[in-house]
Amino acid sequence: MSFAQRLQDVRTGFERPFWVANISELFERLSYYAAVAPLARYLHEALSFPIQQAANLTSLLLSLVWFLAIFGGAIADRLGFRRALSLAYLILSGSYFLLGSIGASWLAPVRNVVPLVVVVTIVLMLPAFGIALVKPCVVGTTARSSHERVRSIGYSIYYTLVNIGGFIGPLVASWVRHHMSVENTFRISAFIVFLMFFAVLLFFKEPRKEAGSGTPSALKTLSNFWKVVINPKFMLFLLIFSGFWIVYWQEFITLPIYVHDYIDKTADTERMLSTGPLIVIGLTVAISVLTQRIAAFRAVILGTFIAMIAFAILAIHPTVIAAYVTLVAIALGELTQQPRYYDYISRLAPAGQQGTYMGFAFLPLGIGAFLAGRIGGGLLHYFGEVRNQPQLFWWALTAIGVLTTLLLLLYDRIVKPSEVATS
Repeated sequence: MSFAQRLQDVRTGFERPFWVANISELFERLSYYAAVAPLARYLHEALSFPIQQAANLTSLLLSLVWFLAIFGGAIADRLGFRRALSLAYLILSGSYFLLGSIGASWLAPVRNVVPLVVVVTIVLMLPAFGIALVKPCVVGTTARSSHERVRSIGYSIYYTLVNIGGFIGPLVASWVRHHMSVENTFRISAFIVFLMFFAVLLFFKEPRKEAGSGTPSALKTLSNFWKVVINPKFMLFLLIFSGFWIVYWQEFITLPIYVHDYIDKTADTERMLSTGPLIVIGLTVAISVLTQRIAAFRAVILGTFIAMIAFAILAIHPTVIAAYVTLVAIALGELTQQPRYYDYISRLAPAGQQGTYMGFAFLPLGIGAFLAGRIGGGLLHYFGEVRNQPQLFWWALTAIGVLTTLLLLLYDRIVKPSEVATS
């Protein structure tokens, strides 16, 4: 197919809801990563939580986002994407505002009677409810509003816009840390998603549904949810793939603390976290072309392997430059497999169940994030503070990643993912 024909397909293959949803997702990701980039260090340094506790609290937000997305997908199928998406942005705006107000004078009465860890835990849980609705709505809209011939491109566009937000967010956090108070990062995030609330109300229209798929009843929604839960092959794949995210989330949970405590206290770790998204933005098209002949599941395995061995770079050469190189390698693995991962799962979903299936697509991210803080925080404490050999921390993570890759290979050989049941 010629480039001109491909360009024409892109121009005509997507309906308006696709562009509105995905552009709003760009700004949602900007606000999210602006909030997440300084979070672990803020908890550890400004609020004086120990490394393990700071890691656990950070992973609480990361994990709840993806765990709740499972239910968010089912809710989105029930409410409709337009109502669910607008509600999500309204919840997020209030949640980020509260997150930036933990130290405000008007919350002092609460802090005086409730332990700080409890206050922080409750506030960190709130944004997850909004994001849990955003993700399946946007990915589900991408499925419904993309013509079949360009659906895989649609997911690449989605992933590129996500990473544009992921690139800008940490830069915003870096600028705020140097020119304002870090708390204002969360307030800026709140303002951005509040604008997206109005954007959805004004410009987003409910995307078309497949013929014969009306709005499911509550009973049907629960039935769809249960069908996915009892699909053993699909659930096994999601559980295995969680290993990738246990290792990946260390980029946001323990890597900033590690770089600050063991490499260079002056390093700009917020800006550092914009490296991966920048690589994804620049190379998504090139990698898509290079891997287009690789089966979707094989691309998932290859990308997992590349990203998982990346942490060995920092183990061998613990410097700021090596940290940047590590983030580049992780990004290469991530963009090799993530667009194909969403494409793979979207094609498993029966008519009318895109929201539910795409909600479950985020389960590995939730499991990985939940365990990442506990595993990463515990290992960094042990190797760094107990044994004074912090570089061994990265070897331990690399081992987890290699094991995950091997399990995916076995799954591919034995279970045959192309035969995963969709009924």
